[in-house]
Amino acid sequence: MNKIYPNAKQALDGLVEDGMTLAVGGFGLCGIPEALIEALRDTGKKDLTVISNNAGVDGFGLGLLLETRQVRKMISSYVGENKEFERQYLAGELALEFTPQGTLAEKLRAAGSGIPAFYTRTGYGTLIAEGKETRQFNGEWYVMEESLPADVSLVKAYKADKAGNLVFIKTARNFNPLAAMAGKVCVVEVDHLVETGELDADQIHLPGIYVQRIIHNPNAEKRIEKRTVRS
Repeated sequence: MNKIYPNAKQALDGLVEDGMTLAVGGFGLCGIPEALIEALRDTGKKDLTVISNNAGVDGFGLGLLLETRQVRKMISSYVGENKEFERQYLAGELALEFTPQGTLAEKLRAAGSGIPAFYTRTGYGTLIAEGKETRQFNGEWYVMEESLPADVSLVKAYKADKAGNLVFIKTARNFNPLAAMAGKVCVVEVDHLVETGELDADQIHLPGIYVQRIIHNPNAEKRIEKRTVRS
């Protein structure tokens, strides 16, 4: 099975439709699939539900999809760095499902593991728990959270072999493997592409069984979200 596509546009060709749910990797601007997000914008598909820790920043990352009004709903744990995200939400133009960060991570992992729901103490007694089943275990109350399967996953990896085995680097490993697992189809954008067998099996973070399409993008911008320097 050839998983390699020449560019992001062709990797998304015939894959994305109006109203789809997408899981998108990244943490802030770290480890976001830049080229795939731009290609998704260029498809013009609308009414999308996007599962992602945050929505990038204004004018970059998932912020591009907010500017073009292609996103109907965000499922996220953090809003802070995107003014357009905040504006649309407060104006009632964007649906938002706030999810605690660890719960969001587990909802994605559970989806990829075939687990439909799980119990967590996080959020019990708060607005997060409203309308959800609660249950007591060993004297403590828990909230039942359903998993978050996606139609398509867009992720960024540091390195891949041609079979789709992935290696992530540092903070980019926070949500990308989990987002990849959650999608029925996973498209990955990688800095480095090597031949199958070149990766040390003990260093692979996500096996290729989760990956269907790969693009090689060695020249990603990798914009810094907040630059901090010493005087």
